[in-house]
Amino acid sequence: MAAIVGEAHYRQALALAEPRGMRPLVAHCHLGLGKLSRRTGEREETREHLTTATTMYREMDMRFWLEQAEAEIKGPQ
Repeated sequence: MAAIVGEAHYRQALALAEPRGMRPLVAHCHLGLGKLSRRTGEREETREHLTTATTMYREMDMRFWLEQAEAEIKGPQ
C-alpha cells in the first residue's frame, strides 16, 4: 500500500515538474520511482527509471546524485 501511495506522489511531482523544466526534481522522481519499482519486482520499470535518472544527473553534472543512482543500478536485482 505504501509503495502505491509513494508512486502516486512521485508521478504527481513528475507531472508538475516536467512542463516547468525542473530537471533536478524530475531526475529525483525517476530515482525514487526506480527504487520503489525494485521493491515491487518490476525489473523493466526499475531499469527504465534508474537509467533516466542516471542520464539526467550526468547531463546536469550532479555528481553526488549520479553516484547514488549508479549504486542503485548496481544493487540487488
